Amino acid sequence: MKIGLDVFLEKEYKSFIGKRIGLITNMTGVNEKLVPAIDLFHEHPDIQLTALYAPEHGIRGDAREGEKLESTIDPYTGLPVYSLYGATRKPDQAMLEEVDVLLFDLQDIGARYYTYIYTMAYVMEACKEYRKQFVVLDRPNPVAGTQMEGNLVEEDVRSFVGLLPIPNRHGMTVAELALMFKHEFDYDCELTVIPMEGWQRDKYYDETGLFWVPPSPNTTNIEMNILYPGTCLFEGTNLSEGRGTTKPFEQVGAPFIDGQKLAKIFNQKKIPGVLARPTSFIPTYQKHQNEICGGVQLHVSDRKKLNSFEAGVLLIETIAQMYQSEFKFITNDQGKYFFDLLAGTRDLKQIILKCTVQPFFEACDKELEDFKKQRESYLLYK
Repeated sequence: MKIGLDVFLEKEYKSFIGKRIGLITNMTGVNEKLVPAIDLFHEHPDIQLTALYAPEHGIRGDAREGEKLESTIDPYTGLPVYSLYGATRKPDQAMLEEVDVLLFDLQDIGARYYTYIYTMAYVMEACKEYRKQFVVLDRPNPVAGTQMEGNLVEEDVRSFVGLLPIPNRHGMTVAELALMFKHEFDYDCELTVIPMEGWQRDKYYDETGLFWVPPSPNTTNIEMNILYPGTCLFEGTNLSEGRGTTKPFEQVGAPFIDGQKLAKIFNQKKIPGVLARPTSFIPTYQKHQNEICGGVQLHVSDRKKLNSFEAGVLLIETIAQMYQSEFKFITNDQGKYFFDLLAGTRDLKQIILKCTVQPFFEACDKELEDFKKQRESYLLYK
């Protein structure tokens, strides 16, 4: 198969000769031989690369989650690197003076919490406003493009981890999302998508033959990606989601949890496609830093049967019932619940505490049916 970057460099670049190009990318922007797109563009005799744009985690992936970035100069190319995760998340006019075309080449992970797709939305908005062409070089959805999970984001909890009404696991590539953003959500810029060649919707990343380059420090492997639509929700609780360990988003826990009991009760639910193993770990940073946490590691037994969103919600529900005095949904300095932003609704907290998740899952299924119809005309791969 060929990713969008390879297709662009093989033939599509000819349409952009003479145009000044800005590249939104990071360490995942590589070809099948792991050569960075930055180098390929900078050294290409017919491509005029004039600026770089950095999403969350930076152009080289050396910034932690949530860490603000400053605009800088790339030491390897001498080009300006404009931060899209600092003072602004939408490029302003000054950031676009040196470019005619903005190219997007970032590896997404298939979950709506991930900020790269909203960086894309903000860039599309800027391209519409300042009349720049926007080009998406497509890459695989690492958790395939067939399964969808979760609910749609409600308007009163929109944020940079859920900016638009898409489900927790959307089953789309970045190019397909760009088409949907343009035609459904009014990000109506001059858009060109460069599709992949040879990718099929049912292919997971480890079936593509491509090397996996982690898009951020905690996106470690395919199992983590599969579990993430469910386990990312733990970020909104007082439990560690495994950050600061070798298994982020695969294991969760806290000092007050008995992993043996939790694994036994969770496995009794017989959730398709997943098993819990008791474990303990010591996070090196973030929640419960340097404390021994009891908990579980989730193991994917059947990726095609697993609904990771439902598994994550049921695990939170289990812990909330087992540890009613210790478990908490955490708030920020303004007293707002981050869980609401991740969940895409203010209702799920109480649903979990009242143990009424099954009706919620049924409502999610209806929303997914509507989303499936909405996305159909934007799918590039059958």
